[in-house]
Amino acid sequence: MTDDREARVSGGNPGRFPSRRKPVFVVTGPSGAGKGTLIQLVLPRFPDLALVVSATTRERRPGEQDGVDYWFLTPEEFERRVQAGEFLEWVDYVGNRYGTLNSEIDRLLAAGKAPLLELETDGAVRVKRRAEHAVTIFVTAPVDELERRLRARATESSGVIEERIEMARRQLELQPQFDFVVENDDKERAAERLGEIVARMLDGAATMARP
Repeated sequence: MTDDREARVSGGNPGRFPSRRKPVFVVTGPSGAGKGTLIQLVLPRFPDLALVVSATTRERRPGEQDGVDYWFLTPEEFERRVQAGEFLEWVDYVGNRYGTLNSEIDRLLAAGKAPLLELETDGAVRVKRRAEHAVTIFVTAPVDELERRLRARATESSGVIEERIEMARRQLELQPQFDFVVENDDKERAAERLGEIVARMLDGAATMARP
């Protein structure tokens, strides 16, 4: 875990989520690792897998839709929901807040889906500790490639990008805390590896669920 100057993580009520037959997949890694790209390549292969829409206080980027890319909340609304215990996890990251609403997990599990979360590393650690059937997957890439991708994104100020690059270097050190590591130096090969992990864990859950 990083210190309070880098990120602050908390959550709702410990032990909220009991044993589940469906795994809760958590894909994490530093900014620029390509987590979102890999998820979009893998999702269509698994009808039982559904992406959890996270909440955030950051500004909406061009083309993003509320309830599709994120639930975009004001800082005041986000804090109100934190105090009400409505988040499985939340994190302060580079000046904004991100979190997973309990209602999103409940909705997908009730529909028979395996939730898939894309989280910052500290949030992923929190879910791993709290959700019994969490499967955590760390997506990584060489540092120079992470830096190139972050600079190419160019949706934020240079100061924020430098902060994200430094944060990415520290996040890479957290790899051993997660169940699986996927190297994203080639997106097709990395997506295949991620798909293999998902298939194996879904098959294992189905086998355990049989009477």
